[in-house]
Amino acid sequence: MKIKRRTFTAALLAVLALLSLFPAEQPAGLTGTAQAITQSDIDKLKNEKKEAANQRKDVENQISKLKNDINGAIEKRTKLDEQIAATEREIASTEALIASYEQMLAQIAEELVQNQEEEAEQYALFCERARVMEESGTTSYWSVLFKADSFSDLLSRLSDVQEVMNYDQQVLDSLRRLRSGIEAKQDYQEQLKAEAEEAKADLQAAKASLDAKRKEANDLVVQLQADMEASEELLKQKEAAEAEIQSEIKKKEKELADKIAAERAAAAAAAGSQAVDWTATTGGYIWPESASKKITSPMGSRNTGIPGASTNHKGVDIGGVGTTTTVVAAKAGTVIISKYSSSYGNYVVISHGPGNTTLYAHMSSRSVSEGATVSQGQAIGVTGNTGISRGAHLHYEITEGGARVNPLNYLPGYIKSW
Repeated sequence: MKIKRRTFTAALLAVLALLSLFPAEQPAGLTGTAQAITQSDIDKLKNEKKEAANQRKDVENQISKLKNDINGAIEKRTKLDEQIAATEREIASTEALIASYEQMLAQIAEELVQNQEEEAEQYALFCERARVMEESGTTSYWSVLFKADSFSDLLSRLSDVQEVMNYDQQVLDSLRRLRSGIEAKQDYQEQLKAEAEEAKADLQAAKASLDAKRKEANDLVVQLQADMEASEELLKQKEAAEAEIQSEIKKKEKELADKIAAERAAAAAAAGSQAVDWTATTGGYIWPESASKKITSPMGSRNTGIPGASTNHKGVDIGGVGTTTTVVAAKAGTVIISKYSSSYGNYVVISHGPGNTTLYAHMSSRSVSEGATVSQGQAIGVTGNTGISRGAHLHYEITEGGARVNPLNYLPGYIKSW
């Protein structure tokens, strides 16, 4: 029996050596669990990340070409805001890419466990088959054939032998395919790990770049403060921009009021009655964000020391919000302006009826478009530091009857921080 076991072991080693000579097959498709993430998904995210990075580089090139004067400084601040936004998009797409890598790696790890279990089962089956043949003394197919006592018996034995040979070959082929597939998946797994690590390094670099650009944007405003002539020019431009914005607000309000009046008149005419005047109700506002109740600058005269910042504040500044706080509509209404300006940065104006508007400025991003109908408390953007601003905050204005009113009258529980 010991001789037979040594023979079996030698035969098994010989078979394994032969298996190593077979050429490896191409990686089989990922099997097992349903594919939530595919390589095309990862490729798409890679392209989005690359596009965002290219946008950031384009803005960097534009910044380097700006002239060193007041107009160039204002334009540079605008470009920095664009670059910050592009970097934030790059970070978001990179984080999504990393998440996809991690999900794909988890899927492959699960499939490898299944494949390795299947390989172990097939290998055990092959070993048991070889052991039975050895112990039964049928290690040679020829010895089976030589025992035939007639030609018909020979044919019958030959058929049985062929069936056994085919079965044994299928087991060997299955083992070879499983091993090839496992090795291919392991190689792919290592490739994905390397790409994931590269993406993580890119993410850290993008975050560092974002911090640097935010600091550069703030430092630019500080630099302009030292130049009084530049400050005066900035103030003129800021006030002109504010006047232009206020003019546009009135224009958009009139367009919206005319549209609503026409719609109501048509509805009234269809109903056989006269149109009814629509007047806005006062009050009914909620806080435009929920992270802070600190008012860092009130409405009216002030001296901020920030070049270009208005000395006659048209609204209030809400501080303590950072660059990730959600800004919401203080009342339901229609968005009449959603754009970027060099003074207010990203800002949104909502009409709540004739002569009644709210304005939200210096946001890092906007999530509503002009013409959109918003409900009270609906997200319209994220606080930030765009435009002529030093430090993240939300500039907030209210008009009633077409004139600006003090927002503090509608901000219960505010904390005085000026």
